[in-house]
Amino acid sequence: MAVPPIPVSPPAPRPVRTVTAHDVARVAGVSAITVSRALNSPDQLSQATLTRVRDAITQTGYVPNLLARNLNANKSTRLVAAIVPTISGPIFSASVHALTESLARERYQLMLGQTNYEDAREDDLLDAIIGRRPDGIVLTGIMHSPGGRKRLQVCGIPVVETWDLTDDPIDMLVGFSHESVGQTICQYLHDKGRRRLALITAQDQRATRRTHAFVTRARELNLPEVAIMVAPAPGTLAGGREGLARLLDAHPRTDAVFCSSDMMALGALTEAHARGLDVPASLAVVGFGDLDFCASLHPALTSVRIDANAIGGQAAQFIIDRAEGRTLAQTRVDVGFTLVERASS
Repeated sequence: MAVPPIPVSPPAPRPVRTVTAHDVARVAGVSAITVSRALNSPDQLSQATLTRVRDAITQTGYVPNLLARNLNANKSTRLVAAIVPTISGPIFSASVHALTESLARERYQLMLGQTNYEDAREDDLLDAIIGRRPDGIVLTGIMHSPGGRKRLQVCGIPVVETWDLTDDPIDMLVGFSHESVGQTICQYLHDKGRRRLALITAQDQRATRRTHAFVTRARELNLPEVAIMVAPAPGTLAGGREGLARLLDAHPRTDAVFCSSDMMALGALTEAHARGLDVPASLAVVGFGDLDFCASLHPALTSVRIDANAIGGQAAQFIIDRAEGRTLAQTRVDVGFTLVERASS
C-alpha cells in the first residue's frame, strides 16, 4: 500500500549571514585581535576577558574557520560532511552510498561522522565540521540541540536535513513523515482485525514519534491501551527478542506488534518461533526499513519501505546545486513511504 508524498510548496529563501570574529568582538566589547588571542593563545588574556569572549562565542554561535589560512573566501573545498546516528545500521547505509556516489560523480568527497544517537556528540562533530568549512552538511533527522541548530543557521554553509519532515527546516530538507508511518501501520493492523496492539521500539527520536502517532491513532480507533517495550538504540535482534519476551509475559493476549526496525522485528519473530506461536495467526509482526532479508524470512516480514537511495541522491543534488550557484526550484522533498505487506501480518 503506497502512501503518496505530501505536496509541499518551497518556502521563501532565507537570507543567511555568516557570523564572524568581528561579530564576536562587538558582542564581547573587545577587539577582533583579542578574539583571535582567546581562540589561539588564551593564556595571553585575563580570565575575565577570556570569559567575556567565550560567552560571546556561545551567544553568537560562532565557529572559527580552521581553513582560513589556506583557502580564499570564494574557493570551494569540494568536501561535504554527513552525520548519521550509526554507520553499522543497514537502514542508513543505502542512503550514505547514494550520497557518496552522487557527490563523487561531480568530484565532491564525503566526510562521515557518527553520533551514536547522542546530541552531545552531534554538537562536537558540528564544531569540527563547521570549522573546516565544507561545501555542505547533510544531517540525519531534524532534532538538534538549540546550540547546534543556531550554529548551523549562522554558519553560512548549505545544510540538508534528511530522514524526516518539518515545517521549519534549517535550510533544505528531504525525508518522510514518521507520524504518518505510525498512523498508517496502526490503521493497517486494525483493518486486519487486530485489536490488542503493541510496539517494540528503540529509544531514538524518530522511532519515538512513530510510536506517539501509532498510540494516538489507536486511541482514535477506541482500541485497548497499546503496550510499549523500549530498548536502547540502535535496535538489534537481541533487543527485539527480549522486547517480545517481556511483552508477552506482561500482555499475553497481544495479537500484533510493530517494531521500530527490521532487526528488532527479526528478533521478535525468533522469540515467537521459540515460544511456538503461529505468525501471523496468533501474532502479526511488522518491521520498519524493508531490509534485503525481509522477503526471505519464514514467514516473510511485512515492513515499511523507505527509498533511501532517493534520500541520499536528493541530498547530494541539493548540496551540488547550492555549491555551483544554481537556483533551487524547491528546498523540501517528501519521498513518502510504502507499506510492503507479506506473510507475517
